[in-house]
Amino acid sequence: MIIEDIDYSKVFFTIMLNIAGYIGRKTLRTADHMMIFAAFIVNMLQLLISREAEGKKLVRRAILEQIYFTAVQALPIIIPVALLLGTLIIIQFTKVSSEIDLGKTVVLIVVREIGPFITALLVILRSATAVTIEIGYMNVLKETEALEMSGIDPLRLICLPRLIGITTAIMCLFIVFDIVAIMGGYYLVWIITDIPMSGYLDQIAKAISAVDIAVGIVKALCFGFSITAICFVHGFKTATSITSIPVAAAKAAVECFFYCLIINILISILFYI
Repeated sequence: MIIEDIDYSKVFFTIMLNIAGYIGRKTLRTADHMMIFAAFIVNMLQLLISREAEGKKLVRRAILEQIYFTAVQALPIIIPVALLLGTLIIIQFTKVSSEIDLGKTVVLIVVREIGPFITALLVILRSATAVTIEIGYMNVLKETEALEMSGIDPLRLICLPRLIGITTAIMCLFIVFDIVAIMGGYYLVWIITDIPMSGYLDQIAKAISAVDIAVGIVKALCFGFSITAICFVHGFKTATSITSIPVAAAKAAVECFFYCLIINILISILFYI
């Protein structure tokens, strides 16, 4: 009797309302997050265009420190990874070199796709989480409010150096990755195997073009802006509790990975299809 008294139409209607409400709330939160993200990008661009003399030495020092942490200290990681991937790619595709152009294949895989994305992934793992945690602690401990009360713009002193430093580091690491993967992989294959490598460098020189270099630069710029802006948003959105900082860092890392993947695909489609 209890089962027979249930109005299934009302239950179905209630479930649909809950689903619609969840979708609506999720959409509004996503739209609000994207608006904040876009606002950070606009503010960073304005700071890049404006040339204020106040605090210039401090900003330069912070930029150099960020480049050193993101790029120089990452070399012991990026070089072995590039060497390993470059060697494996060359060994695999030399087996079918009679069917494909080895130079174009290596340029397509290493320079256009793997190089920028692996570099961005490394920066996300090392710098994105660190920047999010740093901004989160400054926000929780009211250091950003103290800077504002002192008449100092936190975006200029904290965010701008990290934006320039991370973007520059990504471009430098991308160049290092490509050189090590292509040249280092070639010499390693030549030393440890008996695979004929004659004409490989000539094929690479003919295959690589200005468009490939331009795509790498565009991807590095987009990755740098996206990663830093996402980290700033999650860092400044941390609550007053320190326990919310690890959650913000994890969300920032996942979101950076997702957006870098989308950017990588869109730029590749735009330039090559």
